Amino acid sequence: MSTTPAVPTSVPQTEDTGPTKPRKLSRLEKRAIATKGRLTSPWASLTAVILAVLWTIPTVGLLVTSFRSEIDIRTSGWWTVLPGIFSGEAEFTLDNYDQALYGNGSNLSEVFVNTFVITIPAVVIPITVALLAAYGFAWIDFRGRDLLFVGVFALQVVPIQVTLVPLLTNYNQWGMQGSFWTVWLSHSIFALPLAIFLLHNFMKDIPRSLVEAARVDGAGHVKIFFRVLFPLLVPAIAAFGIFQFLWVWNDLLVGLTFAAPEYRPLTVAVAELAGSRGGDWHILTAGAFIAMVVPLVVFLLLQRYFVRGMLAGAVKG
Repeated sequence: MSTTPAVPTSVPQTEDTGPTKPRKLSRLEKRAIATKGRLTSPWASLTAVILAVLWTIPTVGLLVTSFRSEIDIRTSGWWTVLPGIFSGEAEFTLDNYDQALYGNGSNLSEVFVNTFVITIPAVVIPITVALLAAYGFAWIDFRGRDLLFVGVFALQVVPIQVTLVPLLTNYNQWGMQGSFWTVWLSHSIFALPLAIFLLHNFMKDIPRSLVEAARVDGAGHVKIFFRVLFPLLVPAIAAFGIFQFLWVWNDLLVGLTFAAPEYRPLTVAVAELAGSRGGDWHILTAGAFIAMVVPLVVFLLLQRYFVRGMLAGAVKG
């Protein structure tokens, strides 16, 4: 005979613990919620749209002007072609870009390559040095660490103009004046204090338990840096890399002071174009847009990484 398990006639009663109490929000969480509410309000959205339009109008005007002929630029404003754009009657030309890129007085095509040669090492060098220095300040105990970090932080307030003459004197004594190295080293020196400060703050936000667990497993400083910390620092590195790229690309003072004419960046060439061709607005507008198109594309494509890196670690849990 088969037996069937007995079915309980009553359900066991569980202890009633009452309703769950909501977790009390911390002061930082309350502030974050309030800030989010203010930023997502209709007035904040309207203000953002107005600011975006105001920032976009000069760029659109420069773009439209760079494709107009010399006669049209001198006789009417760029906004007068807007009706012609919608009706298909507007006339545009590429002669301005041809003269700016390959003209005898400008030849921005060669300078465009120089700017990339200057910008990429000037971004990689300070990030590499700053990562090592930030790791030392954040996770290695040594005598005078706090005092040295305060000194590095204080270097951010030193104006660049104060350092131009001493640096130029040293470069002349070392026999390296006017080369790419002078521009690379100058940009790296000026960027290091901010880079060390930002990366140090990001490293300090990483839980100490991760580093301690790696040390218990026998990892040294090199393995901790590359296996534990480096993957978590990618947003911060990307944010500072974008910031440094835009700064170096748009820099005029360092390139004008330390670069020889054959190594001049794009900003110096456009400044000379404005000085020597003050009346040739059709060439100047094309040269100005050539100088700004790369930073514009970089920022539009990588802005989410820039925002993510700047906001990472801003509020601790």
